[in-house]
Amino acid sequence: MQPTKATLLMWHWRKRRKKTSGALDATANGTMPSTILDTIESPADLKNLTRGQLVELAGECRERIIATLAETGGHLAPSLGAVELTIALHRCLNSPEDKIIWDVGHQCYTHKLLTGRREQFATVRQPGGLSGFPRRSESPHDAFGTGHGSTSISAALGYAEARDLRGGNEKVVAVIGDGALTGGLALEAMNQAGARRADLVVVLNDNEMSISGNVGGLSAYLARIRAGFLEPAVRRTRRDVARMLDRLPLGDAMLEAMDRVRDGLKQLVVPGMLFEEFGFTYLGPIDGHDINQLIHVFDKAFRLKGPVFVHLHTKKGRGYQPAEADPSKYHGTRPFNIENGECATRLGPATYSDVFGETLSELAEQDNRIVAISAAMIDGTGLTCFKQRFPERCFDVGMTEEHAVTFAAGLAAAGMRPVVAIYSSFMQRAYDQILHDVALQDLPVVFAMDRGGLVGDDGPTHHGVFDVAFMRHPPGMVEMVPRHEVELRNMLQTALQHDGPSSLRYPRGQGEGVAIDGPMETIEIGKSELVRAGGDVAILAIGPSVAAAQEAAEHLAKQKVQATVVNMRFVKPLDNAIVLDLAKRVGRLVTVEEGCLTGGFGAAVCEALADAEVHTTAVRRLGIGDAFVPHGKSDELRAECQIDATGIEKACLEVCGSSTETQQSGMSPEAMIG
Repeated sequence: MQPTKATLLMWHWRKRRKKTSGALDATANGTMPSTILDTIESPADLKNLTRGQLVELAGECRERIIATLAETGGHLAPSLGAVELTIALHRCLNSPEDKIIWDVGHQCYTHKLLTGRREQFATVRQPGGLSGFPRRSESPHDAFGTGHGSTSISAALGYAEARDLRGGNEKVVAVIGDGALTGGLALEAMNQAGARRADLVVVLNDNEMSISGNVGGLSAYLARIRAGFLEPAVRRTRRDVARMLDRLPLGDAMLEAMDRVRDGLKQLVVPGMLFEEFGFTYLGPIDGHDINQLIHVFDKAFRLKGPVFVHLHTKKGRGYQPAEADPSKYHGTRPFNIENGECATRLGPATYSDVFGETLSELAEQDNRIVAISAAMIDGTGLTCFKQRFPERCFDVGMTEEHAVTFAAGLAAAGMRPVVAIYSSFMQRAYDQILHDVALQDLPVVFAMDRGGLVGDDGPTHHGVFDVAFMRHPPGMVEMVPRHEVELRNMLQTALQHDGPSSLRYPRGQGEGVAIDGPMETIEIGKSELVRAGGDVAILAIGPSVAAAQEAAEHLAKQKVQATVVNMRFVKPLDNAIVLDLAKRVGRLVTVEEGCLTGGFGAAVCEALADAEVHTTAVRRLGIGDAFVPHGKSDELRAECQIDATGIEKACLEVCGSSTETQQSGMSPEAMIG
């Protein structure tokens, strides 16, 4: 078998860095040198290796990850920080009989290398290749599909309870990061696990970060534990004082009061008491890069009864200097140069995220009521500039989307103008808070949903395709979708001037390149924009789909088909007047959205027609069908979903020749593997 380009890069890079052992030298006939990693077909093979070989294997896994991601991009820093803990877990367990459940899954690349996917690893996050996250359909070693944070302990507890109900004896492990541990779901699961005395192990991969630095009281608590871990004298003092407190003689009359005093003192001197109070046996903190120590602690943890909490201290980006120096930058990276870590310069227009952040900062200069909130995504949502200019008005609440929304509701009720900036796929987690805490009280909270639409390589857990539909539900919600950068600016100003809840969603990546050279304008709520006039078919589109509709209209014109193109701008309130007018004058409508068809923008158009009892119009809805879209290049996915210019052109030609019946288009469920 011929070596992949990523493998060759790894080999040559290792030779240049003059790493250890003669295994790095090519054989006389010029073939690729064998490595320990190349002998690992399943986790069972780890049990035949010495501790020294396991350490060498860790280095090889890092090199394979670095070399591959230099070509493909991906989640580099998280996976580099979890190499040793992954090897140690698989050495101590018998996967797939024993279950390892990864939180989020950013750190699962070593797991994939060790579980029969080594030869496919160069395809990670590529069309038709391996997912960047654990996926049940991909391998029996992927016990639970992930992509969003704070889910692992809940899922692990479900596995543990199911095991006990059927009389099994497999071990169950949840691996969670310190960022995800701040999520309410994780704490809710720990609460039940402790109460149930369930036999499961929670491994805390504590690298002091989520995507960027962690915030909050729990983060500070873990920092205090790490401080003791790093100072041997403090560790010895804590251990000695804890033993002394346990030996204090307590008279019956003073027992209850002294217990409270003793437990209070223990909180000060014994690391991990918070987790003990949840009902877990706490082990740690442990050096998460010491394989010998990890194996010893994991073996001990798996022998204990009841829930066990193993606290590991790791370094995000471990083993690759650029990623260690700036782990946020390399959390999820584009392809890069291995030698210096530099990504290719991205030329062209500013990103929507950057335009949003700069615009919000401009508006905040004029209105001191404006505040910004994000859930561990200050950099990703473009709020870095806002935080620098208005640090006291910028709130990073950690990986807690539900709290972010209700926190914003409180701010709004107290007279502020909060803007909640969260990725579309993560905003799903706060649906109840949007409905109950914001919309029901008609509070002026602005929801800025980044990554709306198909996001590409991260796949179905990160595609923002449901927000247009679920943001239609809350009464009183104003829902806007900008077609380009200037419209994003205008809509943000419009939203902040509105005295009720509003949302705007915009895509990942660069804008259309429209010049931002004039003052912002307030848009009339519910008013669309006529982009092009034509009498044969009307294309109603939202967001960047408007540009694809314009391109399709130009192609249609060459075929003597004249298309009207409307930038609808508002999904709610919908511009019913133009919908009904075009239905009567043109008679053939095509709706286009980069979101799910069920309950989406096209559905809103059909509802408007039905409510007005217009029954003689042919309608074709283009969007995401009733299935999850796999990972791949965004442009290719749009083509497969038939929402690019070619798909729109085809739909228009078909509807011009169709009978007057409502039709639906989109990628078939068979073609979209969830």
